[in-house]
Amino acid sequence: MSITKNKVVQFHYTLRSGDELIETSAGKDPAAFLCGHGSVIPGLEKAMEGKDAGDEFDVDVKAADAYGERFDDRQQQVPIKHLQGAKRWKAGMVAVVQTEKGPRQVTVVKAGLKHATVDLNHPLSGKDLSFSIQIVDVRDATEEELSHGHAHGVGGHHH
Repeated sequence: MSITKNKVVQFHYTLRSGDELIETSAGKDPAAFLCGHGSVIPGLEKAMEGKDAGDEFDVDVKAADAYGERFDDRQQQVPIKHLQGAKRWKAGMVAVVQTEKGPRQVTVVKAGLKHATVDLNHPLSGKDLSFSIQIVDVRDATEEELSHGHAHGVGGHHH
C-alpha cells in the first residue's frame, strides 16, 4: 500500500541540519502522521508520497519547505507562567506556549521574574534539514482519524 492522502504512516527518522544531529526516533516507537493533513513539514510529506512500508531513503528539505524562513522581528513578551517545559528559564531554552492554533515552540531570548522575551520563530526555521527515513507501516485511516485530522495510536495523537 503506497503513501497517499488519508493514509496513516508510521516511520522512523533521523533528522540533521548540516553535520548536527537534531533528533532521531531510533530506539523509540515510530512517529506517525495522517498524510495530506499538514501534520508534518511539506517537504517531508512530499518526499514520502508514493513510498511503501519497508522503503528507506534520505531526503534534503530546504528551509522554505520545512519550518520556513527566519524573521528577526518575531519577538514578543509573554508571562513566565505561560511557558511550558521547565521550572526555571534561561536564554536559549525552548519552551511550549499554547496559542489559539495549538501548541507552539518558542525560544527564550531573555527571562525575567514575571515575563520572558521569546523568539516566535520555530527553533528550526531558516535551516535546511536532512532526513533519513524508514517507512514502517502504511494503512488506511479510520473514520475517527479523518474527522480529527491526525493519526491515533503508537506514534500518533493520544486522546
